[in-house]
Amino acid sequence: MTTVGFIGSGMIGGTVARLSVAAGHQVVLSNSRGPETLKDLVEELGPLAIAATGAEAAEAGDLVVVAIPVKAYATLPAGPLAGQPVLDAGNYYPQRDGQIAEVDDGVLTSSGLLQRDLPQSKVVKVFNNLYYKHLRSLPRPHGAADRSALPIAGDDERAKAAVAAFLDSIGYDAVDAGSLAESWRQDVGSPASGAPYGPFSDETGTPADAAKIRTALAAAHR
Repeated sequence: MTTVGFIGSGMIGGTVARLSVAAGHQVVLSNSRGPETLKDLVEELGPLAIAATGAEAAEAGDLVVVAIPVKAYATLPAGPLAGQPVLDAGNYYPQRDGQIAEVDDGVLTSSGLLQRDLPQSKVVKVFNNLYYKHLRSLPRPHGAADRSALPIAGDDERAKAAVAAFLDSIGYDAVDAGSLAESWRQDVGSPASGAPYGPFSDETGTPADAAKIRTALAAAHR
């Protein structure tokens, strides 16, 4: 059983937590408002879930999902996250996060920015390219003909392999999207973001297999 830590337990984080528990993983949830505000979610998820501080979730997780605004990356507990695979589910929105010159200029991707802030961690970009309701509804068993795939990008091959195994356990195939420098290919506005899984108006979504995601990644341009 894998323990998955969560820093940010909103729409994406909460959905990944639900899928994790359904797959038999333990989850340690945190948010910026304190463990007591996660009582309802913990009760919903049952005995495999506990609420904690961000540092405690980081310390406990074999994998740690970071699902917070890009502007909050600098607040992450770098010490407890050292050596950990960190699953970056964030997207950069200048209207929310403020203008970040390195990202605006293409010097860094948002995940590259996170890796810079967490130099001893192993950042993998994942979960940022689809609607949370589609993430919730599209998991399928391993080998299913209608199984969907998610792109993952990172600089550490062992971390990417761990993330791919985790995705498999919760119902998704993984498509290697390259390094963190290439993770823009799955960012908001790219062909791999949203569209392969259907419109937001369709809450169940449309399965998107690995071939479809590879084609979408290849079609991305800056």
